[in-house]
Amino acid sequence: MKTIDEPIRTDNALLNAITPMGGLEFGRNKIHIGENAAKVYAITKYPQSVEPGWLSKISNIPNTVSCQIFEPCDNGALIEHLSRSVTQYRGVAESSRDALVRQRAEKSADDAEKLMRRIDQNGETVGYMSNLVMPVAKDEAALEKTCRSVESAVASLRCRCRVLANLQKEAFEAMAPCCAMPNVIREITRRNVPLSTFMGGMPFAGSGHSDRDGNYFAKDTRGGLVAIDPWLRAGDRTNTNFVVLGVAGVGKSTAVKHLILSEYMSGTKIICIDPEREMKEMCRNLGGDRINCGGGSGGRINPLEIRPAPTDDEDEQGERLYGDEGAGMGAMALHFKTFEVFIKLYMPDLSEIQKAVLKQTLERLYADFGITWDTDVSALKPKDFPTFGDLYALLRRRFENPDAEEDSAQPKTGRDGNKDIEYLTVMVRELAEGSDSFLWNGHTSLNPKSRFVCLDTFDLQNTSDAIKKTQYYNILTWAWDRMSRDRSEKVLLVCDEAYLLVDPNVPQSLIFLRNVAKRARKYEAGIVIVSHSVVDFLDPAVKLYGQALMDIPAYKILMGCDGKNLAETAELYGLTEVEREQLLNKKRGHALFFAGAKRLLVRFDVPDYKLKYMGRGGGR
Repeated sequence: MKTIDEPIRTDNALLNAITPMGGLEFGRNKIHIGENAAKVYAITKYPQSVEPGWLSKISNIPNTVSCQIFEPCDNGALIEHLSRSVTQYRGVAESSRDALVRQRAEKSADDAEKLMRRIDQNGETVGYMSNLVMPVAKDEAALEKTCRSVESAVASLRCRCRVLANLQKEAFEAMAPCCAMPNVIREITRRNVPLSTFMGGMPFAGSGHSDRDGNYFAKDTRGGLVAIDPWLRAGDRTNTNFVVLGVAGVGKSTAVKHLILSEYMSGTKIICIDPEREMKEMCRNLGGDRINCGGGSGGRINPLEIRPAPTDDEDEQGERLYGDEGAGMGAMALHFKTFEVFIKLYMPDLSEIQKAVLKQTLERLYADFGITWDTDVSALKPKDFPTFGDLYALLRRRFENPDAEEDSAQPKTGRDGNKDIEYLTVMVRELAEGSDSFLWNGHTSLNPKSRFVCLDTFDLQNTSDAIKKTQYYNILTWAWDRMSRDRSEKVLLVCDEAYLLVDPNVPQSLIFLRNVAKRARKYEAGIVIVSHSVVDFLDPAVKLYGQALMDIPAYKILMGCDGKNLAETAELYGLTEVEREQLLNKKRGHALFFAGAKRLLVRFDVPDYKLKYMGRGGGR
């Protein structure tokens, strides 16, 4: 049994846990906290009038610790003091011959009278306010830089601060939550202010932006964290769409990967269209499905496969992927519109007659497979649909035996019609047996199982623009089918190099993308549009649809640009001079970020663990 005289044993492990490593050392103007250096400033003078939120600009200086103290006092004593001050200031103003002294005395008297009126007539609480700021850094050079930032921030508010020489220990105690403020510090720092001035300064307001269930996104220019929840529906944030703009080399890919990883970790399904193979390593690191959609056997999407048409309230009112034209249509009718855009992208020179003959032939082909306008395609499998090989065979039969193949219910083609069929047979052969058959002839084999799907289109880069645009559109229609299948599943589609859908001769592809962006919110889905240039979308030939794609997203990430790009971006989003300067600097990793109507200048400081997942592609 221990006696009361037995010495108490020191728990060194506990001491090491609650005290700074290396201890504390106080100098005349400096404090050493373990391996860090610090210095305590006191704000000793304030302007006679301040703006709302003024105190938050002091409490949120990066790399500092701040302390704000408010002590209520007796209103009666203060009123008597203010009354004497008014009399004193009025006397100085009447007796002084110096215009500047007289003006200052009159202003001080007026301010004292206003404060006295607020206290006496409105019953406002007053008290003593103290403000201390302590810059902290790892070395002397960094400390001096932070100290200059503190002095500059305080001066910009028309305040005055001073280092508490020979009182650093007492100042540190005043800031510590475990100590009472020493009287010597109280006498130096406290100033009498109304409570409304202290609270109106919003001392506890943080910089940056934080949603309740948000993930870390970036840091603002003052070091405040920006945490967003893209799925939040509030006020002006009505969708989960992003637009990411910026020239090459400013960090777009890193920012997009950072966003993707945050969403993936939150349970969102990710579909990436990857023309530059930037997602390859990240897809492998996440155990995702990377599918070669540039001719790989496992990445084929059959353009002749009819997908079930998603319906919602707006569909019933006439707003579909194709606008009013799509109102009241079934799955096959809507598919014909999708196929028409596909053919116009691939064969832009087809005449209206030739397109009509092709659709007539396609209708007959579907009938041969037992598919009509009223068929429920949701019960069919990919192998139940025809392919371009089947379409080519039917066209050949119609060309070689026009009389035998004519249906009495169909109009006769005649000699000119036979020429159209001959032309179509030659063109469709490329899709069925020629060089493009590897892309589009065959049943759909694309069937990913994971939550991260990378649709690799890198092998298309050496093909013609027509093939790239056609396959991009084909992939987009498949992705929309996946996005609209299950309203309870969050899906984010990342469209890199989205300018590939900008074609003045075939605006329907851009219309499709615009309407996907408009309707995605109904299916708990979002779309990320990534492009080097806003100019492509604001070309007069496509501006009606392209500008909508730039305006619809609730979240916008604008990175470095210049020239016409900068001018168009500034006009489109009404940028200020400061915002224009930010984009013109083209500083890597910096951006102007819009979350609804809120605008922030941010810096993407990506954690190391995310960088490991990203790999080296896309500027890494």
